[in-house]
Amino acid sequence: MEKAISAEQLQDFKHDLHTDSRHDVLRRAVSKNGILAASYDLPAVANDINWTFSIDLDTGKVSNQKQSGRCWMFAALNTMRHFMKDTFRVEPGFELSQNYTFFWDKLEKSNYFYENVLKTAELPTTDRKVAWLMETPQQDGGQWDMMVGIIEKYGVVPKSAMPETYNSSSSSEFNATLNLKLRKDAVTLRELVANHASDEEIAKTKKKMLTEVYRILTYSFGEPPTSFDFEYRDKDNNYHIDQNITPKEFFNKYIGWNLDDYVSVINAPTADKPYNHLYTVEMLGSVVGGRPIRHLNVDMDTFRKIAIKQLESGESVWFGSDVGKESDRKAGIMDTRLYNPDELFDVDFSMSKAERLDYGQSLMTHAMVLTGVDLVNGEPRKWKVENSWGDKVGEKGFFVMSDEWMDEYCYQVVVNKKFLPAELQKVFETEEPQVLAPWDPMGALA
Repeated sequence: MEKAISAEQLQDFKHDLHTDSRHDVLRRAVSKNGILAASYDLPAVANDINWTFSIDLDTGKVSNQKQSGRCWMFAALNTMRHFMKDTFRVEPGFELSQNYTFFWDKLEKSNYFYENVLKTAELPTTDRKVAWLMETPQQDGGQWDMMVGIIEKYGVVPKSAMPETYNSSSSSEFNATLNLKLRKDAVTLRELVANHASDEEIAKTKKKMLTEVYRILTYSFGEPPTSFDFEYRDKDNNYHIDQNITPKEFFNKYIGWNLDDYVSVINAPTADKPYNHLYTVEMLGSVVGGRPIRHLNVDMDTFRKIAIKQLESGESVWFGSDVGKESDRKAGIMDTRLYNPDELFDVDFSMSKAERLDYGQSLMTHAMVLTGVDLVNGEPRKWKVENSWGDKVGEKGFFVMSDEWMDEYCYQVVVNKKFLPAELQKVFETEEPQVLAPWDPMGALA
């Protein structure tokens, strides 16, 4: 077996290329337009992808996360905003403050990072866990359970009480600054442990570090309100005011969900994660002592059915997917038939969902909200998706997702556990989760 590419092999490669009479046409098309545009096949999906759904929730206007990675946060707050719209008849453009939860998430993630640094301080920096921590001390992304931890501790506020700033809407400068500080602080904390510093000295040092993080956050995002007045007019133009209300009081009064009822359900068909069992991810979280990450892995048929049940009840569904795969952002289409690179290059690119997860080809990258589904003879054909990329993409910010695309690239839904079969509800109540490695794809942050 030859290991190096030989001159004879190069001749064979060229001969293979020129046996296809279309190669010059294809070369020109691909080199001029790019691979995606040259393999784009909208007619293949045009008959099936339209904007009519048998279940179509009215959720108001879409939001815009702009140049930030807060999709998971926007999606969670959007589901709560939908509830407020239906219950209190707030205007369609009403939003909860994503900047408020962003502030607390960054503070809590900083503390979570410090605690993980201390836990791993006796390991060398070449250890995989330490290297994983230092690669990205914190980022904008997150998961549902992390959002629950923030809301349970700090509540929520309307956008008017803590509006966006430059840094919340465009977070790259902020993240670079905070990660610089966290890595520098990691050096200090590891040195304290190496020098056998007392717990009191380490706690004092960590408090100083968090004080500095709080200052950076306040200059960047503003200081979160401890109380505020909530004024609004409902759809009938009736005026309402709620004075001097705290963020936790606001959540309890205007949303009032028992967040323990909402659980994360995943579809990860890999050999290391048998279905109908619970999983968690080591070193993944934000609020120390807050709600732990817990995922129930189920087959795709169950995954679909519980999402449909929640939509049928009139409630939208938070979900996580690999949105960049086989999708057209501008048109708002997610369909596995949209591009055909296999035919373009005469190469088989197919991989199973499990193979893509195991070999790093796919993982959850983005969270959105299911707001509708098209059921034909009781079976889902396509899904309506509320994104958080503003109203200039898709259909006024909404996307359409084929059921086949959901099969291949959707990894997580969050549903009220009452929609789970009784035997799966029992798993949540009784089973201790299996701990996955920090770098497991199910630990990916949307």
